[in-house]
Amino acid sequence: MSLQTQVMDKMKEAMKSKDTVALQALRAVKSAFLIAKTATGVQEEITADQELKIIQKQVKQRKDSAAIFIQQNRQDLADPELAEIAVLEQFLPEALSEEAIAKVVIETIAKLGASGMKDMGKVMGVVSNELSGKADGKIISTLVKQQLIK
Repeated sequence: MSLQTQVMDKMKEAMKSKDTVALQALRAVKSAFLIAKTATGVQEEITADQELKIIQKQVKQRKDSAAIFIQQNRQDLADPELAEIAVLEQFLPEALSEEAIAKVVIETIAKLGASGMKDMGKVMGVVSNELSGKADGKIISTLVKQQLIK
């Protein structure tokens, strides 16, 4: 079952249960799916990988907004964003732990023979592709920097 179908099913459940927070988050994802589908000008179906990236982008936007609201002492605005994150994260695969990400980073550095910050782009590209959808880019970047500086 595609993520689009899952989102639609959850949207119907949210409508029936009158869950406004979930409904708002799911409608935003549905809208992003439609925009992605029509962005190319061709009415093609979007791939599962694209669906996953769209949901990740939606989660990231909400995390950034929540962080800004918390920084400005506006918990009343941050709470709905955090609630929407919880709704959207159910569609994402289980995130890897930092230890698992670090292991992949170390293996990739050894495999590529990377020896300094000049090789960060190569390492980031390989690790990001390998862990696509399973790890946050900021965490990957931080771990790659730590390993290359050593």
